[in-house]
Amino acid sequence: MLTRRKSVHKGVMAALAAGLIGAAVLAPEASAVPATDAVSLHSSSAVRTGTGDVLDIDSPDLVPEGVTWDPTRNTFLVSSARKGTVSIVTPQGTTRPLVTDPRLVSTYGVHVDAAHQRVLVAYADPGAAESSAPGTTNRISGIGVFDLRTGEPIRLVDLTHLNPGRSNYFVNDFAVAPDGTAYVADVFAPEIYKVTPDGRTSVLARDAGFAGEDDRPGLNGVVWHPSGYLLAVNDSTGSLYRVSPRDGHVRSVRLERPLLGGDGLSIHGDGDLAVVTNTMATPKGREAVTVLHSNSDWCGATTVRTVAPWASSEPTTSVGTPYGTYVISGGVGTLFSGGAPADTFTLRRLLP
Repeated sequence: MLTRRKSVHKGVMAALAAGLIGAAVLAPEASAVPATDAVSLHSSSAVRTGTGDVLDIDSPDLVPEGVTWDPTRNTFLVSSARKGTVSIVTPQGTTRPLVTDPRLVSTYGVHVDAAHQRVLVAYADPGAAESSAPGTTNRISGIGVFDLRTGEPIRLVDLTHLNPGRSNYFVNDFAVAPDGTAYVADVFAPEIYKVTPDGRTSVLARDAGFAGEDDRPGLNGVVWHPSGYLLAVNDSTGSLYRVSPRDGHVRSVRLERPLLGGDGLSIHGDGDLAVVTNTMATPKGREAVTVLHSNSDWCGATTVRTVAPWASSEPTTSVGTPYGTYVISGGVGTLFSGGAPADTFTLRRLLP
């Protein structure tokens, strides 16, 4: 069922259940996924608020930190800090599991690699999951790779071996290049890792600027830019970096002001960058979404606009869809601070 919270009402899910998908969305092959998974966001009956369309999804104890758009199903996929799953958002305003591998424990950034029919998800165990245990808390982390259609495992890629002996591991986000290579950030390591499509791992880049301040998380959100490089943000310093996937060269992007509390990143269709910030790890941050533009191939960037405060608390990341950019608020900060897991999460559209 759809939870009736704030300004959301039955009309939203009625539009979703109707399956009125815009022509811009790729149609799935007949055998790819169930047609009932299709979700429509392009509807006159969608609820409008000051910052865009709002979808509240009923998902007891899921607590998703990451979200991605699945063009084969025409819907969202979300991770789960609490259950360690990847789930499909249904037209009924609920979720149903796609990936349920118990080895994951707790999941974060999630991305669809439609060209290779895979879904990839970051996993770790910060200690707040249903299955957290002394043997896994702060000790496991990597990337899980699964079949996009069935959710069956292809491989789990452990990344702790690239920097052994640490007391805390937490892969939070990554980017996927067109060839299927993943570029991965661990918030407690001053490094970006490379995972090839066949599972081979290496350190792409190491830089002191990737480290967090005062033992707080450092490099967090990572995104692939269509021009062929990575952009990554440091949560505690607010610095933004451009990184070459060829040789690991790191360049600091000139900003008008630091992106303190920088978490998830996404690229707009026009090449602008949406940066979600919050206060979960960096008290000087703010709950906001900032859009940046660059005329210098991301040697520097200017602020197009900032929406602050973001209307749904604890935003973590965003994703581009055929209908615009959507930001997820799943209650991760409340969970990590010892609060009860939320029964709903919110997807809120960033208006152009």
